[in-house]
Amino acid sequence: MRWSRAARFRPLAVLLLLLGAALAPPAGAAAGSAAADVPPAVPGELRPYDITGVYSAGVSSGGYLATQLHVAYSGTFGGSAAFASGPYGCARGNLNTALNACMDTLQDLGLDQLERTARDWSAQGLVDPVANLSGDPVYLFSGTGDATVRQPVSDALATWYGRFGARVRYEDQVPAGHAWISPRGPNSCAVTQKPWLNDCGFDAERDLLGHLLGTVTAPAATPGGSLIAFDQNRYAPGGRAAAHSLDETGYAYVPTACADGAACTLLVALHGCKQGYAYQGFGRQFIDGAHLNEYADTNRIVVLYPQAVPTATLDNPNGCWNWWGYLGDAAHARHGGRQIEAVMGMVRALGGGATTPPPAGNRLVLPSVDAEDGYMKAAADGSGASVGTLEGTYGQAVGRGSDGRYNRTLLSFDTSGIPAGARVTRAYVSVTRSSGSGDPWASPAGNRLVADVRTGCFGGCAVESADWTAAPTVAGAAVVTPFSSGSAASSGLSSAGLQALHRTGTTQVRLRFEAPQTSTAYLFLNLGTRATLTVEYE
Repeated sequence: MRWSRAARFRPLAVLLLLLGAALAPPAGAAAGSAAADVPPAVPGELRPYDITGVYSAGVSSGGYLATQLHVAYSGTFGGSAAFASGPYGCARGNLNTALNACMDTLQDLGLDQLERTARDWSAQGLVDPVANLSGDPVYLFSGTGDATVRQPVSDALATWYGRFGARVRYEDQVPAGHAWISPRGPNSCAVTQKPWLNDCGFDAERDLLGHLLGTVTAPAATPGGSLIAFDQNRYAPGGRAAAHSLDETGYAYVPTACADGAACTLLVALHGCKQGYAYQGFGRQFIDGAHLNEYADTNRIVVLYPQAVPTATLDNPNGCWNWWGYLGDAAHARHGGRQIEAVMGMVRALGGGATTPPPAGNRLVLPSVDAEDGYMKAAADGSGASVGTLEGTYGQAVGRGSDGRYNRTLLSFDTSGIPAGARVTRAYVSVTRSSGSGDPWASPAGNRLVADVRTGCFGGCAVESADWTAAPTVAGAAVVTPFSSGSAASSGLSSAGLQALHRTGTTQVRLRFEAPQTSTAYLFLNLGTRATLTVEYE
């Protein structure tokens, strides 16, 4: 059915549509369980395996959460797959925005602002550095017949990832309804109905896993590993899964080879609304019908199936994952999000990422020393260097100016506050764009903005012309990916860059483009906003 515009703003109608109300099934549509329960679930606990990579995948609300996990913990997740969902942070904690911009097209979803928010959160340490997303494989699917999350919304997700340099494979030509696409799906391709597992005549899991992992071996005819039923309370904040719309029981499929110690990949697979095990007797239809366990056996993949449940209130009556901030969780899309942290606890228990999250207090966010910051300009070979004079008016310059000279920015940080004996695990620089001209990353194509690190100062600690060519301790220790507005964080410093941090004094960072621009193309940074160096340690 179609909802009138007026009906969309009736509170209950809005809520039900958002939380998974489906189109009425057409006559003759298939129904029933996607596959037999093979193997039976056995009670157990999550334990560490030899995990060499972590990825996420999901459908609808699960697709949104898959993206949230990938972005918030891009240092752990190496890529993601999403069926029928939209861009990161789309709902902004607002139900009407979620409905009208992030499922339908009645409202502009504000893609530029969503990009800026992610970059700002990255610069503030609220999510992992967005620079990590560059080069990550991302598989996206949107059916041309999906009237629940309309295709322009998924188009925006593809565009969003593209702005961060991800390698996106986007399947948008299949006449599918709103569903996870699987050869084991009992539904025909075009319908939108329970159990939201549609057979569209091709193997989407081969495509998505092939894109995430590079290549995949053909699936097993029948899963032969173990399906572990584990206690999700152990991983929920406060030890109470139901308080966060989580089921008490989650599932993990473990191939025999992984259980025996082989190196394996971990895939977090997230069901959509109304597809959780405990939702009105839905059971294992997603777990058995997603066509992931068969590939897990032949490609050594541990598959984690976290489970959401409905709330007793109207906050989440259809057991969706939290992508719009229900139950008052303002951090739902970033570090500290209740469901995100629960899933991350499961990932760590399985051996993915750090065994324990870094303590919140073990982080220094160091502002640059304003009196020692500045920029230098010179010819491409470094001759005729001088100190830039427009910092107070426009900010610190990098790239080729209208005068034909090339600018490099110098940032100075007091790193003496890093505790003696601490092991630095990560560090990155955050900068804010003030203005610019042209695209210095595209002149020439593929140009990179890199960060050189100097233990102590390049010359005298205040900026001077010789700093343009002075030798760093570590050249190209980090990279700042292209950004058009707001703030951006560099990739983490290389191991040599971490070792170059001066524990008892000043560390300087020089930002420069690797190749000279062929025409005017530059940006100004940090006007009225100092750069920061974030240092995490244990």
